[in-house]
Amino acid sequence: MASSIVSRRSMLQTLAALAASGMAPRPASAAPADLRLPPGATEERFDLEAHGIDDWIVVNGRWVVEEVGDAPRGKRVLMQRATGNEFNVIVAPVGPFLDVDVSVMFKPISGKEDASGGIVVRFDRGRYYVARANALEDNIRLYYFDRGRHQLASARVKPPSLGTWHTLRLQVIGDRLQTYLDGTLHLDRRDTRFGAGRVGLWTKADSITAFDDLVIRGVVSER
Repeated sequence: MASSIVSRRSMLQTLAALAASGMAPRPASAAPADLRLPPGATEERFDLEAHGIDDWIVVNGRWVVEEVGDAPRGKRVLMQRATGNEFNVIVAPVGPFLDVDVSVMFKPISGKEDASGGIVVRFDRGRYYVARANALEDNIRLYYFDRGRHQLASARVKPPSLGTWHTLRLQVIGDRLQTYLDGTLHLDRRDTRFGAGRVGLWTKADSITAFDDLVIRGVVSER
């Protein structure tokens, strides 16, 4: 009986410590609250058929518009084909945004070290958040970049299939970041590091990845 009381006391102390640190497990019934953009949000749906990427900013990588037979919209997609860089980023020519809700369809085509697709938000002078899914790993992850890559959150998922289109979505409203893969919420995190910036797309290492149907809904920053 005494050992049972000690065990219960230890468990309560552990839960109290977790709660104090912000790491206490969420009860199964407590679903994350839906995020909503404030009034005044704009929407941009990028049409590769008509405009291409001449006015986009290539930070790193070899980003090209190509015709493919299975493009989700039209015939043309945005392809990242560089294989010698650590990270590849391209930034869209709109914004900067405060709060933003971004979705994109991506197809990991090949890669031995990595086969990923990601969404960049609040990009400003090389600092940004990125949510990425990788066909070679059973996880989806959220990072921030500031003089290197730092992990904020990770969750186990069924890996996106090579050669198949998937939908990635990242919402950043205030200090709240939520990441979805194929319509399912996997990551829900708070972070105050970056307040505003542009939106972009991302791959890593030797990933050859196609992107299409990029939609950006957001509140434009006044600065």
